[in-house]
Amino acid sequence: MHLRRSTALALGALLLSAPALTACGFNYATDRVNTIQNGATDRSGKVDVLSAIVVSAADDSGTFIASFSNNDQAKEATFESIAGADGNTIQPGDFSALTIPPGGFVNLATNGGVPVSGTFKAGEYLPITVTFGSGERVTLKVPVVTATGEYAGLDISGGASASPSDAPSESPSESPSESSSASPSASPSE
Repeated sequence: MHLRRSTALALGALLLSAPALTACGFNYATDRVNTIQNGATDRSGKVDVLSAIVVSAADDSGTFIASFSNNDQAKEATFESIAGADGNTIQPGDFSALTIPPGGFVNLATNGGVPVSGTFKAGEYLPITVTFGSGERVTLKVPVVTATGEYAGLDISGGASASPSDAPSESPSESPSESSSASPSASPSE
């Protein structure tokens, strides 16, 4: 009888603690979008702006890179322009409007990106407004990253100077060295 009561109490305690142990409730962390990235993201509009960055090989110039996901399954969207926001005066270079198909996805890294110039350097965040053909605008704080590692080759702005490895190097002379070094060796003989 004592065993039955202990088992019943243990099961009762387990049932009472189950909601707390299973994290019951609303707004589960696993139900929210979790994006671990280096870029800025905005999912508030008809077109999601994902992983927006400026890749910069030199101060004051770089390339705006982002991905666009069109949430409208029936109509295409158009990426029209970017501009500085909150007093930032970045200037975009020439680029053509980019069509995003219905329900489609476009990555600027594979389409060349948008060259930008202004007063900025790697490590800073630039407030940038992205404008779409529908008139929708999205403002993001976009990080500026150096054009190295995974970002190497993505800066098309032309602001990068030649790196030492790009410069021609002098090759060593083909003639053999004619220095003779005689080192006297005195070894005592016994």
